[in-house]
Amino acid sequence: MKTAFRIISFLEGVSYLLLLFIATPIKYIQGNEAYVKMLGMPHGILFMLYIVLAIVLRKEMKWDSKSFTIILLCAIIPFGTFYVDKKYLR
Repeated sequence: MKTAFRIISFLEGVSYLLLLFIATPIKYIQGNEAYVKMLGMPHGILFMLYIVLAIVLRKEMKWDSKSFTIILLCAIIPFGTFYVDKKYLR
């Protein structure tokens, strides 16, 4: 389960960065919404999987409330999921 969470965490982080730093600027600079539409749904699904897997893994990994809150908040901070992988999953 931990390996699955690490993979989802990585993919969620990459999709968030692509959405934030590539798709959104293209949308507002060029007026082309195609990339946001293309990346938005996969990112949303990965985000939900990240949250669900974090909840499932909480007991197994013995995360206290503070650590668990940080792990959840890292899903909305750019590069946050990479921090979670390095600090809590290795």
